[in-house]
Amino acid sequence: MTEAILLVGGKGTRLRPLTVHTPKPMVPAAGVPFLTHQLARARAAGVDHIVLATSYLAEVFEPYFGDGSALGLHIEYVTEEEPLGTGGAIRNVAARLHSGPDDPVLIFNGDILTGLDIRALVDTHESTGADVSLHLTKVTDPRAYGLVPTDGTGRVLAFLEKPQTPEEIVTDQINAGAYVFRRSLIDTIPAGRPVSVERETFPGLLAAGAHLQGMVDSTYWLDLGTPAAFVRGSADLVLGRAPSPALPGRCGDRLVLPTATVAPGAKLTGGTVVGEGAFVAEGARIFGSTILPGAVIEPGAVITDSLIGTRARVGERSVLTGTVIGDGAVVGADNELREGVRVWCDAHIPSGAVRFSSDQ
Repeated sequence: MTEAILLVGGKGTRLRPLTVHTPKPMVPAAGVPFLTHQLARARAAGVDHIVLATSYLAEVFEPYFGDGSALGLHIEYVTEEEPLGTGGAIRNVAARLHSGPDDPVLIFNGDILTGLDIRALVDTHESTGADVSLHLTKVTDPRAYGLVPTDGTGRVLAFLEKPQTPEEIVTDQINAGAYVFRRSLIDTIPAGRPVSVERETFPGLLAAGAHLQGMVDSTYWLDLGTPAAFVRGSADLVLGRAPSPALPGRCGDRLVLPTATVAPGAKLTGGTVVGEGAFVAEGARIFGSTILPGAVIEPGAVITDSLIGTRARVGERSVLTGTVIGDGAVVGADNELREGVRVWCDAHIPSGAVRFSSDQ
């Protein structure tokens, strides 16, 4: 296998304001754009040609990755004029593939952090003679996902939308967002219109008698669609819980990029990342958080499980837990921001303006 399609066209609306200026796959995770981790893992599995299916802020990708040679890849870019969905995006880039009709083509979503054994998925696809093979993972609460029951040999039996009742939960296996297609099947996806591979292509293939094979791999899997998940994924990469050949430093409790400045009395733990040119002042305490390039954390600030945007500033003694601060935003001194708060890009919160406790 030498080819892959990476679906990176989504708007990342659940991640806003992180994605106001940056497409979701380009938001830094563990010091580099998240997409870098996916590309590096594909390369390590033997892929050398990747087509990026882009749409939202498409102009950002090529200036960063170029032709892919720095990663040992040949990367091409195809931009959708109108969003085409997962299936439509796959069909839209088909002309850039070089594979023969029966060759395997790897396809994966641009927002999944996974420890999937890519080579094993391809081997399963080839050994079973499947038309499409899917990476499946097991989750404790499958209600938010599409279920994929299989028989004793791993052959897919059905695709079930998000279950609403306990009786509908017939398996804990879900579609994990990585596939191997027989090349010829990609050309059967309708061209020029939105198509959902999950809701239309796969059920249609199953109804037509195609062989869809599931491979369960539950080593590590995380959908980075929400700010909390994205922050956790970045921390897990730094801590070594999620594998990546692209980590720009050793695994450990913290990752400080070369041009960042961290005062000797600051404390960084839990997989915290401090990006290029960022500054963390004396007495600041940061746990499991991502500080993006150029951000400033002032003395005594306490930041937990949060993401601080590019060039943002967190004032003295402010306490942030489970929050997202957009690019260029300023949180003044002595504020308290709790779980779920999103401060938009370039917003300014005055000192002591938001609190959950007394100011005394």
